[in-house]
Amino acid sequence: MFFPIGDDNSRRVRIPFVNLGLITLNGLAFVAELTAHAQGGLDEFVRHWSVVPVDYMLHAGLGGPVPWTLVTSMFLHGGWGHLLGNMVYLGIFGDNVESALGHVRYLAFYLLAGILGGLTQVVTQPHSTVPTLGASGAISGVLAAYVLYFPHNRVLVWFWFRILAVPALVVIGLWAVLQLVSGAGTLIAAGSGGGVAYLAHVGGFVGGLALAWVLMPREVRVARRGADPYN
Repeated sequence: MFFPIGDDNSRRVRIPFVNLGLITLNGLAFVAELTAHAQGGLDEFVRHWSVVPVDYMLHAGLGGPVPWTLVTSMFLHGGWGHLLGNMVYLGIFGDNVESALGHVRYLAFYLLAGILGGLTQVVTQPHSTVPTLGASGAISGVLAAYVLYFPHNRVLVWFWFRILAVPALVVIGLWAVLQLVSGAGTLIAAGSGGGVAYLAHVGGFVGGLALAWVLMPREVRVARRGADPYN
């Protein structure tokens, strides 16, 4: 599978303050996780701030803190690999999406995509007792916006010890197919929802496509009458 290592930023017109801030917040949240682990309270910390579908289905709307976990969970990660992988994707693709949407709309978009991803996991795995955490749902939405706004933008990928420049439509398209297949496998297995929350990825991506279309800047809508909004 392709692993992205960079992209074409020549059309970025804004400094990605929000994207950099989101990466920083994810890092700080992981420091909080490490601190909880050192104090022997990691399990309690993760369960308190993550989305646990069965708890959410039982307690949402009763005045408890559970609904807030749809936001807090997207800043937590299950380990260094989970964190670094997500932040690489966010760093590569998020800046151009923020440049297209603007700072405020990008932040709203990111949070809404993450919430939609979390809700998808809750609805499709309502009896799961496994905490759902990570920025993957929100980042899936960012990827959806990127492929909608920059389908022919060149993305540098690491593939079998080679670096290739591949259109975003190919890179993100292959990624999306993998998530759909894995999400379908999760539904067929109908297990407890352990492992990677692929259904949250699917929810974030589909929700991100819809949100990106609604929030699409006027100049992008006009340019879409051609082959590529920015090329």
